[in-house]
Amino acid sequence: MEKRNQAAKLIIGAVIVIIAVLFVAGIVSQHDIKYKSAPLSRDDIDYRQVEAPAATSADETITASDWNAIFPDIVVSWGRNAENEEVVDYLELDPYLVEIYEGYGFAKDYGSARGHNYTLTDVAKTKRPHGMANCLTCKTPNFTKLVNDEGVEVYSRPFDEVYAQITENGGETVSCYTCHGNNPGNGTQPKENLTVTHSYITKALGDNLSTIDPGVLACGQCHIEYYFNPETKETTMPHDSVDAMTPEATYDYFTEIGFSDWTQESTGAKMLKVQHPEMETVLLGKHAGVLNCADCHMPVVQNPQTQNIYHSHTLVSPLKDKTLLETCLACHKDLGAKNADEMITFVQNIQARISAEETRVGNLLADFKRALAEANQSGSVSEDRLNEVRELYRKAQWFFDYCYVENSEGAHNSELATRCLNTAEELINQGMALLKAE
Repeated sequence: MEKRNQAAKLIIGAVIVIIAVLFVAGIVSQHDIKYKSAPLSRDDIDYRQVEAPAATSADETITASDWNAIFPDIVVSWGRNAENEEVVDYLELDPYLVEIYEGYGFAKDYGSARGHNYTLTDVAKTKRPHGMANCLTCKTPNFTKLVNDEGVEVYSRPFDEVYAQITENGGETVSCYTCHGNNPGNGTQPKENLTVTHSYITKALGDNLSTIDPGVLACGQCHIEYYFNPETKETTMPHDSVDAMTPEATYDYFTEIGFSDWTQESTGAKMLKVQHPEMETVLLGKHAGVLNCADCHMPVVQNPQTQNIYHSHTLVSPLKDKTLLETCLACHKDLGAKNADEMITFVQNIQARISAEETRVGNLLADFKRALAEANQSGSVSEDRLNEVRELYRKAQWFFDYCYVENSEGAHNSELATRCLNTAEELINQGMALLKAE
């Protein structure tokens, strides 16, 4: 019996030595041995190069369900975005928007974004009119694949026809193909298998594509300012580099090509509607040099059962996640935020300040719009003066909108948000002074 015990001890000791050797050699990772305490980082993830699974969809996009057997934790985390189902009615929250957007679809229906799982549902039920399929641009990877396969003429097809084609063939909402295409595995590096699937991005940025972090581009290909080309109806970016992404440069671009989204009947002004320039706002700010979208919205987590460490694909505010707050504190501790609570307060103070300014300037803009509409309809103001004021109104609305529709309330780039609102107010004051001078 004693010999057996000694033999057992020798075997156990040998196993421990082997595991130690393999660990040092990197053949067995720390994640195979024990559960790692937070905070976690990208360096803790075991990136693996694996073959892509066979596509089961009609259009050969590799779907989340196709990837489930290989990356179950990631697929489950992506599905949790369905828990983000609350919608804020902006028209109810900020009634002045109805005045500003008069004559355009956003005056009828404008709600906050919710989880990516609802993109197809929400675009179908919106009260904003959508006659063409280009409204599906960022709503489903199946539309992206359709454009990539058949060309830009897809954008001008009837919305109902293409929507039915996608949904009847089991189309997905925003999913794996959107950011990864049909690429294999998740590589050996964090950004290795991110890809830009939307052709209008590569077309616009060209060689400048490589100057932008892939972790920003993957999300930014949808979270951008865009317009529909008046001739082809294709989704189009109004800039070809980061330097051209400023609100001033983009406004000049639209003016040079004579573009407007709609003509407002009461004022006679040719108006622009900003979309959601998150990528531009981030790239023009301080965060772009040190962070990408995943760093702030996709925490690194560990499955306590399997011990697998991975990037969660449940997209969250960094204010609601301890791991992400640690990322913020890496820099902000030097700026005065000593802990998570102070970091949250710091950001919330920025957002409260920007939101209050949006409300104040938005109401000023609505007053300006009403004054211009009255002057336009009275016949007492010369057409030359009206055109001068219309231009100031169009531009003021652009700068206000650039801040309002960017979904971080100043957290991404508070300097830019403040500049946009200050510029809008200056333009409003100039326009009101011209009207009063008549």
